[in-house]
Amino acid sequence: MSTNFSELSCQTYSSAKLFGICDDPPPASIPAYIDEKNGAKWIAVVVNDDKFEVTFTAIDNCIVIKRADGKLAKRCDGVLTYDSTIIFVELKQRGALGNEWVKDAEKQLKVTIGYFEFEDEAENYEQKKAYIANSERPKFKVSQLKRMEQFFNETGYVLRIENRIILY
Repeated sequence: MSTNFSELSCQTYSSAKLFGICDDPPPASIPAYIDEKNGAKWIAVVVNDDKFEVTFTAIDNCIVIKRADGKLAKRCDGVLTYDSTIIFVELKQRGALGNEWVKDAEKQLKVTIGYFEFEDEAENYEQKKAYIANSERPKFKVSQLKRMEQFFNETGYVLRIENRIILY
């Protein structure tokens, strides 16, 4: 079954030099979105010095992705696209108690990327990235380099665990 990762009703846009990606806390069930004005709400900060025309497509709470058993698949919050670059994003607002939130986010990204890679649209992108962004900026006791390397080997996507996304 094909999934439309370019659903217009799920998209917000920006070409600002600096903007954020927001995901309102539960129980809100609205999709994540771009915001250019209220920095206090930003979970991920996007630095867009070249002023690319960026599309953010909300996936969680907007695009339906079903597993083989008909149930909804775990999905990441959304995806940024511009030129030939695609960046899947999972947003978290959690403190630094362990790294379970990283494992959870990584699973959501892998599942979503797995479905996306079955679509013809996946061939349109040369740069493929994924970000786990946490507004709390937690500190890790150990490096996440091994996790990021394994993610790349499994998906072909470069993983970053930080809340600052620099576009180039």
